[in-house]
Amino acid sequence: MEMTISQLARAGGVGVETIRYYQRRKLLSEPAPRAASIATRGVRYYGETALRRLRFIRAAQAAGFTLDAIGELLELDSLDDRARVWALARERIARLDGEIDRLQAARNALTRLERECASGGPGPCPILETFEHAPA
Repeated sequence: MEMTISQLARAGGVGVETIRYYQRRKLLSEPAPRAASIATRGVRYYGETALRRLRFIRAAQAAGFTLDAIGELLELDSLDDRARVWALARERIARLDGEIDRLQAARNALTRLERECASGGPGPCPILETFEHAPA
């Protein structure tokens, strides 16, 4: 199956500029243009390999990997370096755990403030007062 850049973008759920950006970042390769006929001269066609790589990039982004880390993962795939891939995954999990802890603490604090506000006690709303005095 061959696709133009717009067809590849649509199949991967991204915009054409995203494809071009990934190419500039060397995450996706740019196929050579064809010179078959005047109608298709200069048009570049992408195959299943490009679509698989695009889907890999998108899935890795959804898992929270940066484009630099994704580039390293792609490189490691060609080297079959499972130990480094495992280490990168462990690092990402540790960062996610830290974010989850931070978000859970923020949720707990807001839940406590919400309960205090709902109690209808005297004085200003604890939520607004806390936000007014929060460090910038």
